[in-house]
Amino acid sequence: MTFHSGLLALFEKAAIAAGQEVLRIYEEGCDVELKDDKSPVTAADRAAEALILEALRSATPDIPVVAEEEISAGHVPGDLGERFYLVDPLDGTREFVSRNGDFTVNIALIEHGVPILGVVYAPVRGWLFAGGPEGAQQVDVNQNGTVAARQDIACRSAPHALTAVASRSHRTPETDAYLGRFAVADCVSVGSSLKFGLLARGEADIYPRLSRTMEWDTAAGDAVLRGAGGITLTLDGKPLTYGRRNQAHDADFANPHFVARGKL
Repeated sequence: MTFHSGLLALFEKAAIAAGQEVLRIYEEGCDVELKDDKSPVTAADRAAEALILEALRSATPDIPVVAEEEISAGHVPGDLGERFYLVDPLDGTREFVSRNGDFTVNIALIEHGVPILGVVYAPVRGWLFAGGPEGAQQVDVNQNGTVAARQDIACRSAPHALTAVASRSHRTPETDAYLGRFAVADCVSVGSSLKFGLLARGEADIYPRLSRTMEWDTAAGDAVLRGAGGITLTLDGKPLTYGRRNQAHDADFANPHFVARGKL
């Protein structure tokens, strides 16, 4: 087993364990708090992050972790070096609170600014998307957390009329204007990193994001997409990179606007 394949297996195991805890809290219900940036946070975010951090730090204590709730609490790692993790324990907390099922657990490995490995797990749907240098897969997970099936996935070659995906909670007029440049047959609103999964398994072709995101929101889905043959580009046509710090115009780890796409 290679270093990367071993890490991807670790990511899958940690994401499923965190997803099971998220499902438990989802079914029982919990209070919702607002962080300083007015974004919601719940006990599920914190419990899932604790499980993931324990798994990653036990297995690879020398690799720094950038995790959403730790960053929010002011626990910012020092020098990230050439390799680090990005973790969003509950991507789509608004979807969690709305109880529509469109939320995910995201874990990614970044090397030299590039998302090399990623796992996106949607526990309500039972879908886990995994991607890396050897390709991408969809793993079907039972409600008890066991793996039911596994299949390779890949982006499709774009048809003449595209299928777009857009944020369920953060869609903007700028997004609609951007999509107006293309022949779009359908635009599906989906929450969290599931949008990357739909691109990776060939059900959609383009996902523009012209509103604010953070690196932990996108890294895992981006890694899956790249493993499936797609790419995420900034608006000037360059591949989206990770590990941004000391940005004059925005906070550490804030993304620029981007467009994720399959084989256009």
